[in-house]
Amino acid sequence: MQESIFKEYLNTKSIFKKDREVLRPSYIPEKLLHRDAQIDQIASILSTALKGERPSNILIFGKTGTGKTATAKYIGKEITKATHDLPTPFKDIRYIYINCEVVDTQYGVLQNIGNRFIEDFDERIPPTGWSTERVYNILWEKIDNSPKVVVVVLDEIDRFVYKSGDDTLYHLTKINDDLDNAKISIIGISNDLKFTELLDPRVRSRLSDEKIVFPPYDADQLKDILWQRAGMAFEDGIIDESVISLCAAVEAHEHGDARRALDLLRVAAETAERGRDDNISEQHVVKAKNKIELDCVIEAVKTLPIQSKLVLLGILLGEENGNSRQTTGDVYGAYKELAKKSGTSLLTQRRVADLISEMDMMGLVSARVKSFGRGGRTREIQLSVPLMETKRILEKDPSLEPIKNHKLKYQSTLI
Repeated sequence: MQESIFKEYLNTKSIFKKDREVLRPSYIPEKLLHRDAQIDQIASILSTALKGERPSNILIFGKTGTGKTATAKYIGKEITKATHDLPTPFKDIRYIYINCEVVDTQYGVLQNIGNRFIEDFDERIPPTGWSTERVYNILWEKIDNSPKVVVVVLDEIDRFVYKSGDDTLYHLTKINDDLDNAKISIIGISNDLKFTELLDPRVRSRLSDEKIVFPPYDADQLKDILWQRAGMAFEDGIIDESVISLCAAVEAHEHGDARRALDLLRVAAETAERGRDDNISEQHVVKAKNKIELDCVIEAVKTLPIQSKLVLLGILLGEENGNSRQTTGDVYGAYKELAKKSGTSLLTQRRVADLISEMDMMGLVSARVKSFGRGGRTREIQLSVPLMETKRILEKDPSLEPIKNHKLKYQSTLI
């Protein structure tokens, strides 16, 4: 009988002391480092809930990986603990966390909140099939059946507003006018400072009682966070200080993102483990960084629309021909050639320029305006991702099969 392909990996010694989940961003430690000021600010606002009063609504802003979600979940654990440990607090406080990347419709958010107050499974609000008005009425009825304070955390609230509008936020911020026994407070978490501009002025004024901004972590703060998690994940001597410093320096320089720093450390450890190494070195961090970046590129390229893939392939083939600094005209010429050969409808040059700008924002290409004085201005377009790996990803797309291994006939312009 043939041995399992997993046997040799199952018999290797793990480099992790405990569950490697402690190196994932979703893990919430007992103490959140370098967010004391923000935690104290939120706690001071929500402390009124422990007296049975309605706290102010809060909007939390900050870039990805600045500890917004971790802080919100940490606060939820602490407020639940306080209702049990403190001698005099108001006991019926419900803290509801909803990720609006997952639950992103008006019906879904109201259903998710309403079902937290319905114990009988047969009476629960179904995933679909009811009118929004009916769901809202059931939610209102179940919440108001006894005195309670409800804190609803809407993470990625900006994505929810962009997709579903602000009707739900209007209902949730206005519901206190209709409640006799219960009180509701909203905490919104967003990466986008400008999303409130899309809100109805009545919603904006009610939702923005308090605003808290989370700054990015610096290198020293990231080192502290990584050391805290490394102490839980590894035995002494497994990891060197230089490894932690490198992970922190890389992410502080690029983003100040604790999530990415933790992912970098975890992937470096897994790289060392798969290589049967006893220690984690800087070389493992470099390999992990390249792997994470390539994984991001693969995911971004795979999800591009077909027209964007054609534009990107045109840029790739132009670089293969030796033109590393292409103009919009160069790219459009290559795109037209590929679109005709693949049988895809042709976009205007203006629309292709928009697609190039979108890919520039995603980090797939670099499109910079270059001035020629009286000769005018043009954009220099350069590839920002590995050429061969990206080309292999594009060539796996069945819709691009007719242009696989295609060589450009279009002649590029020399700048």
